[in-house]
Amino acid sequence: MTGVLAGHGKTELVRIAEAKELDRALDRLDGRTLVVAGGDGSLHFAVQRLWDRGELGEVTLGLVPLGTGNDFARGLGLPLDPREAASVAATGKARRLDVLVGDDGGVVVNMAHAGLGAEAAEDAKALKKRLGPVAYPVGALIAAVRDQGWELEVSVDGAAVGGDAELMVGVGNGKTIGGGTPLCPDANPDDGLLDVVVVNATGPASRVAFASALRKGRHLGRDDVHHARGREVRISGDPVRHNVDGEIGGELSDRTYRVVPSAWSLLMP
Repeated sequence: MTGVLAGHGKTELVRIAEAKELDRALDRLDGRTLVVAGGDGSLHFAVQRLWDRGELGEVTLGLVPLGTGNDFARGLGLPLDPREAASVAATGKARRLDVLVGDDGGVVVNMAHAGLGAEAAEDAKALKKRLGPVAYPVGALIAAVRDQGWELEVSVDGAAVGGDAELMVGVGNGKTIGGGTPLCPDANPDDGLLDVVVVNATGPASRVAFASALRKGRHLGRDDVHHARGREVRISGDPVRHNVDGEIGGELSDRTYRVVPSAWSLLMP
């Protein structure tokens, strides 16, 4: 990977574990491309720091997907092979993309989801080292047996979406979660809109049927699945975990996400 990048110009490899290390790298970037070698969480970390510094619109990023799921790269059609992805980062064309921002100032690069999906990801964390990408569906199975749903109110641009009892809510800038599960299959990260999918399938039989449809990308046609698009979504009600780009936070009773169109640039084929 580094050899491919070095073949196109001076390349500096920096290993980053915390914000101050990324800040030092950004301070000496001097107009060069920032290539993130990692998964959705690593890309989220870089975009968040650039947003916090007020520099997100000024820095062009490349992505070499090295994570477990690599959902954002999958949704964009970026190569998953590291050498091919490095070649795109070295020779690609910059594409302006949206970002979602929560009312806490946190960014969403790919997707935020609350409810069953977040619980499944939490259950999958301990399984990742042993099972790899298979950990997510196993975690989903554990969560589906345990969790019965939450009383939530979801509104998109002020209009209510879904019912009273929700199994999960997806807020997509990207299309997939969990290594390719198409929760928000119609999401497009450069259309200036966020995609919201609300799932009311809280009964045992309906949860099984929803899971089957979700794997095939056919869930939007179900009566207990509601889809909306807009510029802002609010999720309130029972305390529920939110998973943001693969990072699971604490339980929240109220969260709003809004889209910031054309906020950053990523190198594409």
